[in-house]
Amino acid sequence: MAERSSFVVVANRLPVDEVIVDGERQWRPSPGGLVTALHPVLTQHRGTWIGWAGGDGEAPEPFELEGINIHPVPLSAEELERYYEGQSNATIWPLYHDAVETPVYKRRWREAYRMVNQRFAQAAAEVAEEGATVWVQDYQLQLVPAMLREMRPDLRIGFFLHIPFPPIELFMQMPFRAEILRGLLGADLVGFQQRLAAQNFVRLARHLLGLRYEGQSIQVDGRKVKAGAFPISIDTADMERMAADPKVQARAKEIRAELGDPETVILGVDRLDYTKGIELRLKAFRELLADGKLKVPDAVMVQVATPSRERVEHYQTLRVKVEREVGRINGEFGKVGMPAVHYLHQSYSKQELAAMYVAADVMMVTPLRDGMNLVAKEYVACRSDRGGALVLSEFAGAATELRQSFLCNPHDPDGVKDALLRAVAAEPAELKRRMRVMQRHLRTHDVAEWARSFLNELGVPETDAAPDSEE
Repeated sequence: MAERSSFVVVANRLPVDEVIVDGERQWRPSPGGLVTALHPVLTQHRGTWIGWAGGDGEAPEPFELEGINIHPVPLSAEELERYYEGQSNATIWPLYHDAVETPVYKRRWREAYRMVNQRFAQAAAEVAEEGATVWVQDYQLQLVPAMLREMRPDLRIGFFLHIPFPPIELFMQMPFRAEILRGLLGADLVGFQQRLAAQNFVRLARHLLGLRYEGQSIQVDGRKVKAGAFPISIDTADMERMAADPKVQARAKEIRAELGDPETVILGVDRLDYTKGIELRLKAFRELLADGKLKVPDAVMVQVATPSRERVEHYQTLRVKVEREVGRINGEFGKVGMPAVHYLHQSYSKQELAAMYVAADVMMVTPLRDGMNLVAKEYVACRSDRGGALVLSEFAGAATELRQSFLCNPHDPDGVKDALLRAVAAEPAELKRRMRVMQRHLRTHDVAEWARSFLNELGVPETDAAPDSEE
């Protein structure tokens, strides 16, 4: 029997990575904003984190790591294909991102999604103490709150959606739409990145289930479900410390030298995902080179595209398109030993990314749709020199907070080109002023503040939430 906890986090993944040391299976913490934010709350309550450990087949026995009880949930190869790659990433993900790619609907995927959600809910019901707080995370587990409430009506349940929530017209395409909505309404508090997403949710409850609401509160089965916006953030102080590290600063200079010390380094850092607008960004750069408004070797683009969901067909197609566009730009505008675009389809450490942020004159974050986009916030936090310019899509959640960036509509190539040129040509004093305002915001709105504001709204007492974030 697993140890019971008064605070439980339920997420698709556990915050650990498996490592083999001397032929023995061991675990180490995996770095991530979510675990950083929740670590103080979890350790204070001897909390439990429920999630999948990676791999298929038997799950390891529960264990403790750095003061957190780790409770693995098993997934078979077939469930990974149907619940994760299928329903979560080929149905829900594209639908919630404005159907940028056409969602695929399959009954067997929905069935697997139900079964896996039931397994996660069961695990939470088993480990939660009487009256405990359970915080369910993200789109893979939208049925868990209602399933859990049925088993354990004594619990306080929160749910947070890290990706956008679609308008009513789009959500109505979902074949088991009422079930998903009822799943979410099992929570006491449903959190979103954006105010508009919370409004979409409240209106949907009225439209689809005929439920009454007042402000952001929905009446369900004699109880109130609150919806609200809680924009997620980063560990700002940690990013600032990392960027100020002499090793990172030296590496940033090295990166610029490796690129031939151009006047302008333009950087993109994304998961290779069709929502990120990588292809459109490359086309905008190509057109500026063709118009002679940017020139090689004065301007160079570095595009990091982290491998992602490589077994999902949409992603395979995207990779081919992006790599074809990179080849075309380098073929037309590169010189011997001087490509116009340095394309890197690989993963990097946080330190190496910080060095890239420090080295880049312009950061391009141009998703077609994004819940938040923490890369934009990381770039701002890393610029202690107050240099650098952020070109940001209006359709990233971060755009509502980082108003001093160069905002653009990624669907409009001329708008993207204009924002990029304005960023390249901006005076240093103007860039410093913009950066200062954004950095001030990120210091007061960091990831610990995000967790604290959500848990306070859920009714977890202030003293129990994460400690004060560092200024």
